[in-house]
Amino acid sequence: MLSNKSLIIHSYSVAMVMEYYASILNENKDIFYITGLLHDADYEKYPEMHPDIIVDQLNKLDEKEIAYAISCHYSKWNKKCKSNLDKYLLACDEITGFIVACSKVRPNGISDLVAKSVKKSLKKKSFAASVDRNEIKLGIDLIGIDSDTHINNIINVLEKNAEALELKT
Repeated sequence: MLSNKSLIIHSYSVAMVMEYYASILNENKDIFYITGLLHDADYEKYPEMHPDIIVDQLNKLDEKEIAYAISCHYSKWNKKCKSNLDKYLLACDEITGFIVACSKVRPNGISDLVAKSVKKSLKKKSFAASVDRNEIKLGIDLIGIDSDTHINNIINVLEKNAEALELKT
């Protein structure tokens, strides 16, 4: 469904971060990865109906766990995050995209990015202005991980996969 390169890279980035967290949480890595990969699958073609299209398709395939997680990966949709899958998708989506944006404006890309720099950039409302800072805070609170740890975990995953994600190092 996706042709926009940035959206494809975002989807893979979130999938890789989700897979990492599944391994830490002793959850199903395939389900976490697939959920991250598909969470924005309908956004490019149907932004006004996102995520209803992909959620409906997944429900028809009886992938209810993945469908539900995708249906609540943005708090303003008023769906309660219940499982780790739900919570971590919400907690990883916006911040992963933001970290990728941070890496793109640095001379050394992702290779020397640290949580302190990301948090400083979060305070600049004009930088990556479309990223919902409240959603990032909500996600971090939801999973109960220190923000520096969460940000550094994501940076580490992205750095390990920098070539595949076409991130500068």
